[in-house]
Amino acid sequence: MPYSRPFNFLLWSGLPLLAMALLLLVDVPRVDFALAHLFYDPQSGFIGRHSAFLEDVLHDRAKQAVILLGVFAIAGFIASLLPTRLRQWRRPLGYLVLALGISTAIVTPLKAVTAVQCPWSLEEFGGVEPYSPLLGHHAYVDKPGRCWPGGHASAGFSLLALFFALRDRRPRLARVALVGALILGSVFSLGRMMQGAHFLSHNVWTLLFDWMISLVCYRLVLYRPAPAESTLRPDAALDISSS
Repeated sequence: MPYSRPFNFLLWSGLPLLAMALLLLVDVPRVDFALAHLFYDPQSGFIGRHSAFLEDVLHDRAKQAVILLGVFAIAGFIASLLPTRLRQWRRPLGYLVLALGISTAIVTPLKAVTAVQCPWSLEEFGGVEPYSPLLGHHAYVDKPGRCWPGGHASAGFSLLALFFALRDRRPRLARVALVGALILGSVFSLGRMMQGAHFLSHNVWTLLFDWMISLVCYRLVLYRPAPAESTLRPDAALDISSS
C-alpha cells in the first residue's frame, strides 16, 4: 500500500468541531425558521410536501441508489479477501464499509435521543407541536420528533468517505468524489427542506458528523504517513553537511 499524501488533520478536524460549537452557541432557530418560511405557504403548506419527484425520486430512489452502493462496497470487500484483483483495494474497501456504516447507523439513535420535531409538525407551520431546541427543555408530546440529524442528507454526505478512500491512490477521482458527495448531500438536504422534513441546521449537523466520521476512520484505517527523509536515507545528514 502506498504512503498517504500529506493531510492536515488538525485543521480539517478543528474546523468542523468549531462549526459544531458555533451551532450550539448562535441563534440557529432564527435562521432555520426564516429559511423554512421561504418554502412554506400558509394556505397549502410546504411547497414540496406532496411532490412526487421529491418523495419518490429524490428521496426513495436516490436513497436506494446509495444503499446499493453500500452493498457493492460490502461485496467488493468480501471479494478482496479472496485471491482476486481487488486484494490491493482491501483496506480502502474495508474503510469504505466502516465509514459508510457508521455514518448511516448513528442517525436513528440520535433521532431517538434528541426527539427534535420536524418543521411540518410545528405550530408555526401548520402542525400541533411546540418548538423545542436541540439542547434544553422538551415539552411532552404524544409523538416525539425524529428529525435531528437529517437522515436523507446522510445518504448523500456519507459518500464523503469515497474521497478519503481514493485520495492516496486516485487523487483526481477523489476530488470528484468530494465535490459529488457535497452536491448530492446538499440536493438531498434542500429537497427535504422544501418538504418541511428538516431545518437547515439539521442537515449541517449531518454534514459535520459524516465528515468527522470519515476523517477519523481514515486516520485509523488508511492513513500511512511517509517516513521522514532521514529515516529513509541514512546518508541524509552527510548530504546536508556537505552541501
